[in-house]
Amino acid sequence: MQIHNEGKKIIPIAFFFLAVIDAIIYFTLKDYLVFYFLMAASLALAVLIVFFFRVPQREIEKNKNHVLAPADGKILEITKAYEGEYFKDERLKVSIFMSVFNVHQNRAPIGGEVTYLHHKKGAFYPAFVKKSSEKNERCSTVFKNAGGVEVLSRQIAGTVAQRIVTYKKPGNKVEQGEEYGFIRFGSRVDLFLPANTQVHVQQNQKTVGGITVIASFK
Repeated sequence: MQIHNEGKKIIPIAFFFLAVIDAIIYFTLKDYLVFYFLMAASLALAVLIVFFFRVPQREIEKNKNHVLAPADGKILEITKAYEGEYFKDERLKVSIFMSVFNVHQNRAPIGGEVTYLHHKKGAFYPAFVKKSSEKNERCSTVFKNAGGVEVLSRQIAGTVAQRIVTYKKPGNKVEQGEEYGFIRFGSRVDLFLPANTQVHVQQNQKTVGGITVIASFK
């Protein structure tokens, strides 16, 4: 299993602190039943941390007329909404919730060029709460395809996820399905599409980043 570069920074630190805690428990705790329970919990947490930073190998089927899922997760909402940061008009919004058990790579929904990038500080409401889209810390990235169509993908931090990473900058070229960012420990991604886009997913449907076809351009 391949580990994401973000994990290579975090895993050694997390394991060090787990080892210190385990050592303290070992030398101070006299109740063996509780000791074995805490050791099992520590091991489970270590496995979960490694699992969180996994990088699956995927074959991306590129299609200029398709919008691919930018993240693994579950469809929270499909609605028309006013997007006031970049487009300043009504758009079709598709929201994907990412739990701690999902792969946390974020992938370009369309191929083309990054035309806009803005990271905004904010609160850390639970990612499944509707107001998190506007109140939470977030990073908006706009992708423009060869036909001039633009799609905004907004990474949103949550209560646990308080670290948003974006690897692309305005002017960079991206392939459809290519990794462009990462969110640590569960959050959401909101897609803003042209209002006349044809949607192919429904609420509560599971998505696979770079694989699931969210919508297609008419």
